[in-house]
Amino acid sequence: MDVFEQALGFYLFAAVALFSAIGIVVTKNIVRAAVLLLGTLGGVACLYFVLSANFLAAIQLIVYAGGTLILIVFGVMLTSKSPFVVFTPSRVQIGIAVVIAVVLATSLCTLLLQVDWSATATDQPIVQSPQVKVVGESLLQQYLVPFEVASVLLLVVMIGAAYLARPEN
Repeated sequence: MDVFEQALGFYLFAAVALFSAIGIVVTKNIVRAAVLLLGTLGGVACLYFVLSANFLAAIQLIVYAGGTLILIVFGVMLTSKSPFVVFTPSRVQIGIAVVIAVVLATSLCTLLLQVDWSATATDQPIVQSPQVKVVGESLLQQYLVPFEVASVLLLVVMIGAAYLARPEN
């Protein structure tokens, strides 16, 4: 893949992720927000593929798009009376959200302006990333407890959602 195709793919997938994220923020339908979240997570995974970070892309698809998004959809379907619940935020919530967005955007712009962009990627030595086998072994040996705690936490969330959704007698 030449540089032009790589740049075109990057900007295309970045636009998909960006517009899906904006759609999540402006939609009032929770099911549409979940579908747009899938678009955002998929766009980010495709960005990882374009940047040759295949392991991160696969993890993005498996964990976030495959696991977390499905958990959100099931949680919404189990806890709400109708899957087409409409959100109506108050003016206070909108104001707080705008203030937080402005603070985060200002912080991001400040960080981007402080970076020395004159250094190119070839000036830095290329560090070999670990093999997938090494990452898997460390996940199932060194980080086994946090991995299992996260899976139990997700299970507890699903049980809690089913408990909250049960009909009252």
